[in-house]
Amino acid sequence: MKITSIRPWLIKSDASYWGEFLFVEVTTDEGVSGWGEITTTTRLANRALCTILRQIGVAVTGEDPARIEHLWHKIFRSFTYMGSRGAAVECVSAIDIALWDIRGKVLGKPIYELLGGPVRDEIALYTHPNQAKFTSKEAVVREILDIVESGHTALKFDPFPHQGHSADGLPREQRDGYLDGSMTRKDEREAAELTALIRETAGPDVDVLIDAHGRFDVPTAIRLCRSLEEAGQIDWFEEPCPPESLSALKQVREKVSAAISWGERGHTKWDFVPVLENRLADYIMPDITWTGGITEFKKISALCEAYYIPVSPHDAAGPINVVAGAQVMMTVPNFYRLETSEWNLGKYDHLIDRPLDVSNGSLKLTQRPGLGIEMDRDYLQAHEIELA
Repeated sequence: MKITSIRPWLIKSDASYWGEFLFVEVTTDEGVSGWGEITTTTRLANRALCTILRQIGVAVTGEDPARIEHLWHKIFRSFTYMGSRGAAVECVSAIDIALWDIRGKVLGKPIYELLGGPVRDEIALYTHPNQAKFTSKEAVVREILDIVESGHTALKFDPFPHQGHSADGLPREQRDGYLDGSMTRKDEREAAELTALIRETAGPDVDVLIDAHGRFDVPTAIRLCRSLEEAGQIDWFEEPCPPESLSALKQVREKVSAAISWGERGHTKWDFVPVLENRLADYIMPDITWTGGITEFKKISALCEAYYIPVSPHDAAGPINVVAGAQVMMTVPNFYRLETSEWNLGKYDHLIDRPLDVSNGSLKLTQRPGLGIEMDRDYLQAHEIELA
């Protein structure tokens, strides 16, 4: 069996927070294809990745898709001098996931059976409320109760309003990105009030997780975390500062009580080593479509196991992101929960051949080979975004 192409599929979809998904198909000369995903957070990044993926396809055409480790290193090392993190490793991630999908299909086994076999029967989830519905206290309560009543025992949200003068309907921070990392006292109080309401509604048996999205400088992150510790007895504080400085993360960690979660913008095992060695996080949350795919995620999980640090896969994208992370977590002892963007994942149904079963707050994988899902090619073709 030989690889014949690497095919990016950039798809317009209302199921994506950003309005589009980026899937990747690896095809072979024996008619077996595998699926991966990248889906970044900007239109610019998605389009740049499509260009890189096409060039990688030229480089790996004719290769044996079963040589997954070999291909991981061949692609990764091709970017050494321009920087092997970011775009390079995200392309590796998508291709790696697709290669594992092919391998599972060829052998007639789900991927988790190829990674050592399952250590659990299903994958516990944490999920997000739809904050667009937070139009009143009553609406917040209803949204949180929907999550709790669905069987989920953990939820995550970002309570912090975007900062800066609004123009064209968007605050400066949302429009232009990180600048000074500050937060007004008024917005801090509103965040604390919202967190207190959510904690009261969810009750003491539900984990309440806070996502700071790497938006704050050191003193602001410390102040905000302490405020939410008091207001909502939060169970983790995620990405308090931009990911470029581990020194900033260390300063925050030394001054707060809440558990720190980090890792969605960590690329490869090498980014996680200093975090683990310096005890900078209580939870590690890589994104399987950004950090190196199934091959690398399994290795990162093993590193974390040596430090008794739980792993909790990040997911903010499409169904492959969810299922690929779950395949690995089926085999990982030190697993916390897998993230989903909503408690009801019916929004993916039009993209895949069968719905994902997330009843009672957990994902149930099947015995189907590979990833266990197939993409709806007709839908993809009908909604593909044509690139120049």
